[in-house]
Amino acid sequence: MKKEINQLVRILEGALFASEHPLSIDRMQSLFDEVETPDKKTIHEALEQLVGEYSDRGVELKELASGFQFQVKADLAKWVQRLQEDKTPRYSRALLETLVLIAYRQPITRGEIEEIRGVTVNSNIIKTLMEREWVKEVGYRDLPGKPALLATTKAFLDYFGLKRLDELPPLSEIQDLDKAGEALAMQLKLEDQITSETDSIEDFQAKEKSSDDSLDQADTNQEDSKAQLSDEIDTEEINIEQGDFEEQENELIETLDESQTDRIHENRKITESAG
Repeated sequence: MKKEINQLVRILEGALFASEHPLSIDRMQSLFDEVETPDKKTIHEALEQLVGEYSDRGVELKELASGFQFQVKADLAKWVQRLQEDKTPRYSRALLETLVLIAYRQPITRGEIEEIRGVTVNSNIIKTLMEREWVKEVGYRDLPGKPALLATTKAFLDYFGLKRLDELPPLSEIQDLDKAGEALAMQLKLEDQITSETDSIEDFQAKEKSSDDSLDQADTNQEDSKAQLSDEIDTEEINIEQGDFEEQENELIETLDESQTDRIHENRKITESAG
């Protein structure tokens, strides 16, 4: 029996290290043929043995919301993080405040978040949280417009090393959201990922205003160009009309000169005849 448990421990240890995601008990059972599938009690015993074997090691076996997973111990994060080639994602204070409200007040609507924060929630914040699979829609509030209810997911708990929501850092009253966001970030090991509120609604509105100003300037330049072009066309028409007038004037002068010449010739003929 002990030999079978030891073999089961080795199998589960290898599977847990090989898997990118937490493994549930059911998923562990699926690793075996139907005949040799261990019962859940036996698997729990093997997992408890693994927990004990890794108690003094650099990694630990933790039970998360969606299963069991080996994780580097928190006190080693300072050194292990230096192995990461990719830059750690950085999150704005606005995003953290929104995440705090969803985590502690769920289910909650976007309008209720905006009412508490006092500013509009940037659509990109909700989009980012959903793309990370930290937040999902779990229903609709029975209000006009049927606003969606937002709540956290198992992926959220897994990412922050939690099994249940009641393991969240205690924040009895969320009054100062700036401090609440920082507290959540620090207690959930995100202290190095806080940035200034670069994607806050104020910055978004500033960028939007800048874009509007650019469009207004473009419209002004276009109107100026139209006015300048109109002036050039009017000037050209005046020049054309003036040119036509000068041409007609020259033709008239030539006609008058010809008429005057004819008269001089005619007067000479009359004078010659009289003589």
